[in-house]
Amino acid sequence: MTKNQSNKKPRWVYRFDNYKRAFLLLRESIEIMDTRELTQLEKEGVIQRFEYTWELAWKVLKDYLEQEGVILDKVTPASVIRAGLESKIIKQGDLWMSALDARNKMSHTYNLDTFEDVIADIQKSYLSLLDDLHLFLMNSVLTEK
Repeated sequence: MTKNQSNKKPRWVYRFDNYKRAFLLLRESIEIMDTRELTQLEKEGVIQRFEYTWELAWKVLKDYLEQEGVILDKVTPASVIRAGLESKIIKQGDLWMSALDARNKMSHTYNLDTFEDVIADIQKSYLSLLDDLHLFLMNSVLTEK
């Protein structure tokens, strides 16, 4: 691929590469969790992976929406989630907002019960949300080529 060809790739495709790697690492953590009890250090790693996967998720969604011509009034995670819902890229808006709240709690709270609850929610609900976005964007990358 020449330099000029690589410059034609939309921004969201570059960010998707990072999102995909982050998502796969988070999924790997949850798969391990399904087979055995995690140590406290490993649980902290799950939270860390969730935090950076979440950040990449809303940012790649923002980039994709902008590529599709969606004008965002504000560029915040909540406004991007709403636009993603309106554009039918994502579903389950309440769950997306809950994941946003969980991400914010983990950045500012060090309560062990909250920590354990968020890990359970990642395993039970948030991973599948992130997977749906991953699959949507993967299909979009394939049609982009």
